[in-house]
Amino acid sequence: MRKRISYSLQLLSIALAFHPNLHAAERQSKFAVTDQQMQAMGIQTAPLQAGASPVVLTLPAQVSVPPNREQIVSAPLSGLATQVLVQPNQSVRQGAALIRISSPELGPLQLQLLQASSRASLARKAAQREKALFDEGIIARRRHEEAQANLSESEATLRQAKSALRFSGMDNAQIERVVATGKLEDAITLSAQSAGTVVSINVKPGQRVEPSVALLHLAQVDLLALEIQAPAAQAAAWRTGSKLTLQDRPGTATVTSISPIVAAGSQTVAIRAALDPGASGLRPGELVTVQLPLPTASGAWDVPLAAVAHDNDKAYVFVRNGAAFEARTVSVVSSAGQRVRVSGALRAGEKIAVSGVIALKGSWLGEKGGD
Repeated sequence: MRKRISYSLQLLSIALAFHPNLHAAERQSKFAVTDQQMQAMGIQTAPLQAGASPVVLTLPAQVSVPPNREQIVSAPLSGLATQVLVQPNQSVRQGAALIRISSPELGPLQLQLLQASSRASLARKAAQREKALFDEGIIARRRHEEAQANLSESEATLRQAKSALRFSGMDNAQIERVVATGKLEDAITLSAQSAGTVVSINVKPGQRVEPSVALLHLAQVDLLALEIQAPAAQAAAWRTGSKLTLQDRPGTATVTSISPIVAAGSQTVAIRAALDPGASGLRPGELVTVQLPLPTASGAWDVPLAAVAHDNDKAYVFVRNGAAFEARTVSVVSSAGQRVRVSGALRAGEKIAVSGVIALKGSWLGEKGGD
């Protein structure tokens, strides 16, 4: 086969050298190739058309849980885990009890609450009494204002004591019960701030815990996201709001954010996409393949990768013009897989070589006097 192509190239070079209809200036871009020579060299052509298969970027992606749909339950204070009230992979509702912790640190905080509540109650009564006396003209304004200031300070102290207990894990109902009854609690029950699935449990009954230690991980897996690492050279093709399709899987996704920073080590750009409703069967951590069809650009054509030839830093396609081919300069806009998007002086319906381009390039470079 090589001998046959070599012989055909020799015939083509001889034909080009003695072709009477080619001017010297045209030999830089046009050269005659007969149908027999095309067949011998395996050259095939295809017409340019606007509806051709578009360039599709294909990249790996990892399914993840959006950060706003995860919850880490941490120990608010030191103590002893007495009960774990859920199991791994269990679905829980909002407010469900998760872990019970006994802590000696609760006592002083509740005492401060009771003291603050008592002082606030006394300050409120004093302020009411002083106001009544002031309204009757019995006391000076200064005493009335001092009573109001004392009441404001006492109420602020009470709010701070309640806030400290809320931060320690007690809910409002428990706090108000302590204020009403004066009975102190020796344990707290940590509850789910939102519905979700128990992903992991990092504590066991009888285990001592320290403040801020993560005890349990909850996640809402009904709405998932995709994390994509796109090469920096392709980052310009991605747009917020672009629709992605999943390869060999049902469902689509929508690009929600594109990082403005290129990772120095991998030279990639981080892209996040939200999976649209209907993308079922996916699990966090799973690897999938996403496809992004590039939108049709004015003056650009999507052609097979094999149709583009390169000479130094320039790209060309070979256009069939009668009994000759013409090498036309094009600019490569983007490429993905076996498709490439080019722009240049091309028109719909023109036939370009889509196979045997290497043989055409050899003939053309020979005509130019190149390598």
